[in-house]
Amino acid sequence: MTSLPQSLELPRTARFLPAVGATLTRLLRRTAAIAALLLFWELAPRLGLVEPAFVPPLSEVLGTGVQLLRDGQLQSHIEASVMRSLTGFFIAIAYAVPLGLAIGWSKRVAEAINPLLEVLRNTAALALLPVFLLIFGIGETSKIALVIYACSWPILLNTISGVRTVDPLLIKSARTMGLGSYDLLRKVVLPASLPTVFAGIRLAGAYSLLVLVAAEMVGAKAGLGYLIIYSQYNFQIPHMYVGIITITVIGLSFTQILQRLERRFTSWKPSQGE
Repeated sequence: MTSLPQSLELPRTARFLPAVGATLTRLLRRTAAIAALLLFWELAPRLGLVEPAFVPPLSEVLGTGVQLLRDGQLQSHIEASVMRSLTGFFIAIAYAVPLGLAIGWSKRVAEAINPLLEVLRNTAALALLPVFLLIFGIGETSKIALVIYACSWPILLNTISGVRTVDPLLIKSARTMGLGSYDLLRKVVLPASLPTVFAGIRLAGAYSLLVLVAAEMVGAKAGLGYLIIYSQYNFQIPHMYVGIITITVIGLSFTQILQRLERRFTSWKPSQGE
């Protein structure tokens, strides 16, 4: 009575264990370099390889982060930065994608706007920070405006490139089926250019944090950039590293979310692996 279930159970176990082993192997390969870096960060100050006053052990930095979370300080800085970053990011998407579609699709629009784009896109966003501060003041508007400017270019340029590189055979086939210009753009060109558009959106997501942190270091009373520069000035080095780690974690999370959205909206595209 008992020999039959055992004989059936053995093949299942034999199939299960290799799958678990393969999963653990992939996980170790992906995390080995990060684990080595974190271990070096913990040991280097304790072994005297670096000055502990400037690079404290990782455990001390994490302990400071826990204390800031308990005090509520870290949450307030995260909320301020994330709100500014997301606001500028979504506004940039809302206007840059339609504008990129129009420029990439219409030669007349491209001829009218391209000279202005060539001038503006070669101006670094951070170089315009003093201009935004003078025009909009040191409040929220100047920081959000800077994020919008920085995010606009990767989204806009990738959208234009995506539209212009759509397979001409797709367009010809759609026209032969009687699609007008608007339906052709909406049903054929936009879906075909989505992978390139999302590449620009992912770049913009990274820019939204990088530029914002720099802006918060100049004129802000809250935010992760403010936390980093304030901690440096007051020689609160663990607080400074907490801000840096938090920005890294938020950036990685943001990238993962955008990658999942891209896979969802471009599920028709053959998977090439991340």
